[in-house]
Amino acid sequence: MKRYKLLAVMLAVAALAAGCGQEERSGRETQTEETGGAGSSEQAGQTEPAEEAADMTDGETVTNASLPEELAQIPREYFEESDSPGTLVELTYDTYESMSYEEQDQVLKKRAIVYLPYGYSEDEQYNVFYLMHGGWSNETTYLGTPERPNEFKNVLDNGIADGKIRPMIVVCPTYNNESESDSSSYSLALRLTENYHNELLGDLIPAVEGTYSTYAEDTTAEGIRASRDHRAFCGFSMGSVATWRTFQYCLDDFRYFLPSSGSLTADVEDGTFRYANNEKEGNLYFLEQEGGTHNGDYAMEYFYNGLCWIWQ
Repeated sequence: MKRYKLLAVMLAVAALAAGCGQEERSGRETQTEETGGAGSSEQAGQTEPAEEAADMTDGETVTNASLPEELAQIPREYFEESDSPGTLVELTYDTYESMSYEEQDQVLKKRAIVYLPYGYSEDEQYNVFYLMHGGWSNETTYLGTPERPNEFKNVLDNGIADGKIRPMIVVCPTYNNESESDSSSYSLALRLTENYHNELLGDLIPAVEGTYSTYAEDTTAEGIRASRDHRAFCGFSMGSVATWRTFQYCLDDFRYFLPSSGSLTADVEDGTFRYANNEKEGNLYFLEQEGGTHNGDYAMEYFYNGLCWIWQ
């Protein structure tokens, strides 16, 4: 894996679930998901670099904003329909069965839900934000379908209309393999998320960025790598595990990684990460939501905070 002087900035937002009960927020129904390792203050200490971290910044930045000191709640009015709505599209593409992907002898037809911002034009280039679901979920969990959009689509619409979120393409895929219920098996989901980079690089990104107007001049391996600054991967719970795996296997292809409320244990060399609230000085940022619980409402809150910062 190529080592960049400036690694991807990582917004590692995590729910502080210990000692907290389930609760409903803003009158909306919560959705509890199984975690791949909930974030905690102890884990935050493990990810901080050594005091004498190696210099990994060279002045190159894509996002110039500073990250917030606290996670912001989504404005209540953002859950209402916007006067400037984006469009949801179902994108189908061919891939291969996960466990035998290299043999490519079992074709699977899969679907991703793609969000196109209001005013989308083929004459403009758009950053792409890949958003992975967690356990017991699928590609429709966060944005819904074109016929039945979920409320997070309204959050995107209103955030973009207010200028808090840059207009971008958002892609909701699935690591589910042969069955829509694959994510309900914790052990199977772990294996599928570790394999997912094959499908992501080989099939999903070419399908998305070969169809819509992005910064990728082409969808060859070289074209995807050349446009890495304009691509991010994010997820909650088991989707966060998928995000860490994408960081492990696809650093050449993605600049930003936003795992939330789910982690992996890995050996990291001293100096790999430098903690800072801006991209020029570091490549890791970590926040906890005090009193947060591991559910869908907080997941949307984490995504919203990342979206308000990235590419600004």
